[in-house]
Amino acid sequence: MIRTKLLLVDDEEDFILALAERLRFRNYDTRAVTSGEAALSEIEKERPDIVVLDLKMPGMSGMEVLREIKTRDPSIDVIILTGSVDSEIGERALKAGATYHMVKPMDIEDLLEKLQSIRKKRGLH
Repeated sequence: MIRTKLLLVDDEEDFILALAERLRFRNYDTRAVTSGEAALSEIEKERPDIVVLDLKMPGMSGMEVLREIKTRDPSIDVIILTGSVDSEIGERALKAGATYHMVKPMDIEDLLEKLQSIRKKRGLH
């Protein structure tokens, strides 16, 4: 069975590495990077099914990365993570093509539900 490919993008390295490990235990093929530029490079190497993307990062912002992902391949699902409860930020991300918006600290079970929803919609395993 081909596992769902995830790309995790967050400048908080400890957070993203811990999340990657937790998702690997749940049978996701997971890669993690700490910048928007690295995310786009990884997407060029191997297309992920889903990107979990922090919005606020130094250098290239998550919104810029989201727009670039959607320009390159609109079929990639993107879950945006923010540290802000400002609903306007989430609405802008959804209008730019994000599938979901989540506020950090996020509940892993909520993330897993969103990932499963995407997998089901797309027929992924």
